[in-house]
Amino acid sequence: MTLEEQVLDRIKPIPEEKKELEGIAAELLAKVSAAARHLEISGVIPKLVGSAARNTWISGTHDLDVFISFPATTSREELETNGLLIAREVAKDGQNVEERYAEHPYLNIEYKGFDVDLVPCFAVDSASCIISAVDRTPFHNEFIKMCIPGREDDVLIMKQFMKGTGTYGSELRTQGFSGYLTELLIVNYGSFRNTIRNACNWKPGLTIDIMEHGTIKHEEPLVVIDPTDPKRNVAAALSLNRFAQFIDACRTYTEKPSEDFFFPKTPEPMQEIEITDMMNSRGSSFIAIVFKTPDLVDDILYPQLDKMQHSVRALFEDYDFQVLNSGYWAKEDAIVLIELVSSRLPLVKKHMGPPVWVSEHSLGFKAKYENSDELFSLYIEDGFYVADIKRKFTTAKELLIERIKNCSLGKHIGKAVTEGFTILEGTDIAKIEEPDFRRFLRKWEQGK
Repeated sequence: MTLEEQVLDRIKPIPEEKKELEGIAAELLAKVSAAARHLEISGVIPKLVGSAARNTWISGTHDLDVFISFPATTSREELETNGLLIAREVAKDGQNVEERYAEHPYLNIEYKGFDVDLVPCFAVDSASCIISAVDRTPFHNEFIKMCIPGREDDVLIMKQFMKGTGTYGSELRTQGFSGYLTELLIVNYGSFRNTIRNACNWKPGLTIDIMEHGTIKHEEPLVVIDPTDPKRNVAAALSLNRFAQFIDACRTYTEKPSEDFFFPKTPEPMQEIEITDMMNSRGSSFIAIVFKTPDLVDDILYPQLDKMQHSVRALFEDYDFQVLNSGYWAKEDAIVLIELVSSRLPLVKKHMGPPVWVSEHSLGFKAKYENSDELFSLYIEDGFYVADIKRKFTTAKELLIERIKNCSLGKHIGKAVTEGFTILEGTDIAKIEEPDFRRFLRKWEQGK
C-alpha cells in the first residue's frame, strides 16, 4: 500500500458514515420543505451543497450546508425575513442555534451531531447574474458533481495534505485554499500527484482557466477562473504567503514523502524555561501587547488583529525600532507579539538636514535646532547639515504606552485596547500559562 493509499484509508468515510450523513441531510431537506409549507411560503427549494453533496468530505467532518433557495424575483427583505423564519422552524429540532451574517443573515445549528448551516439564497439563472454572493454555490455544486466522478479520492488526499501543511481554509484567519478551489485544482490537473508535481513550479501570476472564458485581469498570486463565472477568481482569498508555503510543501514532499505532511504532530506547549532559553539564544527583544479579545466571529476578529499587527510594526519602524518578526494569537485574551532587534535605543538621534548650498532650507534647519533643548550638536557632513538631537522615545514600551491608541486598530480592537491593555517584555512573556499560546511560541521557534 502506497503512502497516499494509507492516508486515504484513514480519511475516506466508510459506508456506514456515508449512510448516516445522507440520512441526516435528507431529514434536513424535508424539514425545510415542511417548514415552508407550514409558514405558507411558496417557491422554496431546499438544496444540499458543499463537500457533503459532492462526495468530497473527509471522514469525521460532520458539516452540512443546506441552502434555502427562493425565486430570483423575491426581494432581499423577503429573502432575509422568510429565510430566517424557515431556518428557525427547522432549528426547533436542533441545538446551539446561532444567527450569523455573511452578505445576509443565516443560521448555524447543531443537529444530531452535525454542524449545519441553513443559508437562504436566490435561485438565479446563472452564477454570472447573482444577487447575493452565496447564489454561486449551487452552480459550483453542479460543476464539481459533473467533473469530479472518479477523482474524489484525489480531492480527499489533497485536502488532507493542505490541512497538514496549514494551507487549507479560505477564511480570513488562514487565507488558504478553499474546498472548491482544491476540487478545481484536481479537475484541472487530474490527480493529487499531478497537482503536487505542477505546483513545484508555480510562480505568482499563474492563471488556470478550465473553461477558457475569463474576461477580467486579476492581480492575485494565483488566478483560478471560476468555471461558472468568468469574472471571478476562485483563489482571490489565497495570500502570497500561503501560496508560497504550498509550493514549498509540494517540493519538500516530492523530495521526501512522509505521513507528517498529512498528519503533523501537534506541537507540545513550550515550558517556561524553554521560552526563556529561546529568547535569550536569539539575543533579540520580544514585546507583547495583551488585551481582552472582543466577542467577534473569526472573519472579523482576525483581519483586525492583522491590521493591528501591521500598524504597530509601522509605529515601531517610524521611531527607528527595527522589527524582525511579528504575529498574533487569540483566545480569551488577544496577544500581538513583536520581535525587535532591540527594545532600547540611544537617546541621541541623527537627523539629516538639507545641503548647505540650499540656502533657504539650510537656514531654516539651523534656526530650528541651534537654540533647541533637543540639540546635542549641529555639524556638516558630506555637504549636508546634520543635527544630533534627543530621541522622543528610547524604549519600545514607552512608545507603545504613549502612541498605541493612535495606531490603526480596527473598530472593535480599538475599543478593546482603549478599555485596557498590558505590555509584557522579554521573559515576562514566558509567564503566560495558556497552553495554546505556548504552542504558538513553539511554532514561532520552529519558524512556522
